[in-house]
Amino acid sequence: MLKTYSAFSARLLRRALLAGVLLGSLSAARAQDVYFSQPFATRLHTNPAFTGLVDDYSVTLSYRNQFPSIAGSFVSAQTAADIRLNQPGQHHALGLLVNQDRSGAVGYTRLEIGGLYAYHTRLNEKLALSGGLRASYGRQRVGYDNFVFGDQIQEDGSVVGPSAESLGFPPANYLSLGTGAVLYTDQAWLSLAGQHLNQPNLGFRTQSELPLLLNISGGYKFFAIKPGPGIATREVSYTPVAAYTQQGGSHRIETGLYFTASPVTLGAVYRNISLPSSVSPQHVLAVIAGIQAGGLRVGYSYDVGLSRLSADLGGAHELTLSLSAFDRLENAHRRLKRRVYPAAPCPAF
Repeated sequence: MLKTYSAFSARLLRRALLAGVLLGSLSAARAQDVYFSQPFATRLHTNPAFTGLVDDYSVTLSYRNQFPSIAGSFVSAQTAADIRLNQPGQHHALGLLVNQDRSGAVGYTRLEIGGLYAYHTRLNEKLALSGGLRASYGRQRVGYDNFVFGDQIQEDGSVVGPSAESLGFPPANYLSLGTGAVLYTDQAWLSLAGQHLNQPNLGFRTQSELPLLLNISGGYKFFAIKPGPGIATREVSYTPVAAYTQQGGSHRIETGLYFTASPVTLGAVYRNISLPSSVSPQHVLAVIAGIQAGGLRVGYSYDVGLSRLSADLGGAHELTLSLSAFDRLENAHRRLKRRVYPAAPCPAF
């Protein structure tokens, strides 16, 4: 019986330690934003200036399951929608972004709903600029249904409840503000974004700021076959990309390459992540595949852990589904009259 009780206690201890680590990373040690392995499918999450920049309108559903090999994996679900307004002059675009993060191990959930606005303008015949704003309302909470406390454990190792511990932690509500800009031609782009400019408090009982997130990224598209004017959509291209992200004490560097042969896109992105509590950076390779049929896009990616910890945690699965529309014939007509900006060259996945 003593051996059984000891084994049971060891399991509880490991579970408590894991919960403590996760809670610490989510609260006391400053919260972090989720990142997606398909940043162009989830581009509104990356930079509000992408609102209305790729399609006339689009609706994208995204699902990410991170660390699937451990109990209570970190799951994110996102809905993004944007529309470019025709009048006046296709300068204005509006967007909506809804994101939910949850972890079953500690009953953690965070829901964020944001409105986006972008203004597009031409700087000259080939160069265009988009500036964007984002305002989001968020709500974060932790549930304790999965927790076991000492007063619930009997001498024989059985668990009874409820606990007498005080569990009165009210949800944390916050407002987050962000902005960004995208400078681009029909073959290259440079994106700069800042999220959580007001560094809102997400703490339950103590101060815990959501740190300012800074992101700079860009790429260049080399065409082997370039889509022609009007309704021609055939494309073969290679697009190297790079990005740098900083939030709090964490840093992330990404470099990758996308290959598009309509209607298929394949990509590989190497990610180097340095966290405040890590002895060494974590290395991840995201493998991406997407297909487009008319206005429907479906993308899938998997994160392959290249370092020991990232491999043990099990990587991440990510799935995106997008419905979009883009009037190429009308866009070509407006471009001839110099009434519209160049088509944004970034990948769709």
